[in-house]
Amino acid sequence: MRAMVLEAPGTPLRLRERDDPIPGAKQIRIKVSACGVCRTDLHVLDAELPDIKYPIIPGHEIVGRVDALGADVATHRIGDRVGIPWLGATCGVCRYCQGGTENLCDHPTFTGYTRDGGFASHTIADARFAFQLGELGDDVAVAPLLCAGLIGWRSLVMAGDAERLGIYGFGAAGHIVAQVARWQGRSVYAFTREGDSAAQNFARSLGAVWAGPSDRMPDALLDAAIIYAAAGELVPAALRAVRKGGRVVCAGIHMSDIPSFPYDILWGERQLVSVANLTRQDGVDFLKVAAAAGIRTQTTAFPLTEANEVIARLRRGELLGAAVLVP
Repeated sequence: MRAMVLEAPGTPLRLRERDDPIPGAKQIRIKVSACGVCRTDLHVLDAELPDIKYPIIPGHEIVGRVDALGADVATHRIGDRVGIPWLGATCGVCRYCQGGTENLCDHPTFTGYTRDGGFASHTIADARFAFQLGELGDDVAVAPLLCAGLIGWRSLVMAGDAERLGIYGFGAAGHIVAQVARWQGRSVYAFTREGDSAAQNFARSLGAVWAGPSDRMPDALLDAAIIYAAAGELVPAALRAVRKGGRVVCAGIHMSDIPSFPYDILWGERQLVSVANLTRQDGVDFLKVAAAAGIRTQTTAFPLTEANEVIARLRRGELLGAAVLVP
């Protein structure tokens, strides 16, 4: 197998040849056909997440086909088309797993972070956490649904029944959630970096009723806002933009420090909440919604060997929609 490997924090990925991995009990091996590049991958590369054990293969928006089965796998067959998400496995016994919130598991593993991911020609996954995708949709187009879509869906549910919805950071997750929100009949307000007219025009093309820089107030107070950008300074901005009783959802796994802010922008029963990971039920629910809503992802495909260039472009905010690596 070939893989782009992170061998030390803050270093470029290295192309390496390895023996094909062998699936263990309850595991499957996937021949990767596409793997999206997510902002969370940057947090892994920059060691902003704790307890990374090197070397590690990043990537957690994986689409591919099962090409080997471990023992005790009855849910998948050779040739099945599957999607592998960020949540790689859970312990199944902690209070959160037992209580229906496996996204908060005390002892989870995460694809491309605590176990090898999809910036590779092959990867191993826990069969219980691999979604059956069927045959609909192009592999490259489907890949961003496995994290940008799934985390986006969970954050949208967390936002409640907000009619006027703000989206801060109009990238891979933002452009998917905007389509779902419009399908649900909501009004979308898109917030981007200052001067990013391309992203603002992109948002309008997907039905946003307002688009502008993140430091500007919208033309109406929002019922809820979701923050996808990893910038803590957006939290006070979003709180100012929501009405009394409104909610701000922080959707990233990592965010820069939130600056202090006056209590009066939180007062009025405004709520500030976070989203952590996903559950398998989120995947089942969202994949149905994505099909019903006719979600169309904006993607650009790149060869696996160009992973470092793609990551650099993502850092600079040069990508519209989502980037996807193809082995």
